[in-house]
Amino acid sequence: MKSIHRALLIACLVLPVLACSKDEPAPQAAAAPVTAPQTDDRTAWSAYLNDVANRNMDGINNSPYVYLVPPAPTGAAASDMAATETEAPAESAAASDSAPELSAPVDGDYERLLDKAKTDVSRGIVRGNLLMFAGLDSARTANLTVAAFDGVEPNTMRGVRVVFIGAAADSERVKAAVEPAGVEYVFVDTAQ
Repeated sequence: MKSIHRALLIACLVLPVLACSKDEPAPQAAAAPVTAPQTDDRTAWSAYLNDVANRNMDGINNSPYVYLVPPAPTGAAASDMAATETEAPAESAAASDSAPELSAPVDGDYERLLDKAKTDVSRGIVRGNLLMFAGLDSARTANLTVAAFDGVEPNTMRGVRVVFIGAAADSERVKAAVEPAGVEYVFVDTAQ
C-alpha cells in the first residue's frame, strides 16, 4: 500500500516540473489508457492506478487516497478459514443464525483496509482531494466503498472526487452510497 502511495506522490511531484518545461515541442496526442489488470499483480495495479489518477487529477490539490482492495482469500487460506468456521461449537452455530456476519471468514487485509477507509472518511476529507477505490473483485471493492461511506453526513464532502474502479454492475450501488456526501463521483469500468 505504501508503494502505491509513494508512486502516486512521485508522479504528482514530477508531472508539474515536466509540464513547466518551455523547451518541449508541442504536446503529442494523449497516451492510450493503461488497461485494468486481470490478476492481483501489485506492480500492474500500481501502473494502472497511476494512470487513472493522472487522468482524474484535474482540480485536485493533494495526493490521492488509494484503496486497493485485496482479492478474497483462495486456496489454503480460504480452506483454513472455512475449516475454522465449521469447527465452531453448536451454540455458536445457533448464534450465527442471528448474526451471519460473525460466521463469515476473517480476512485481515480486507478488514484493515476497511478500517482505514472508514477512519479516513469519518475523519473528514476536505475539498481538493481524490479517493480511489479499486480491486480485482469489483463486488468486494463496491462493498468496501459502500461500508466506508456508511454514516457520513450529507453534503460534508463537497469538492472531493471519488473514483470507483470496477464493473458497471456495481457502479450504481456505489454511486448511491457516496453521492449523498456531496462528492463528485467518477466511474472507471475495468472491462474496457
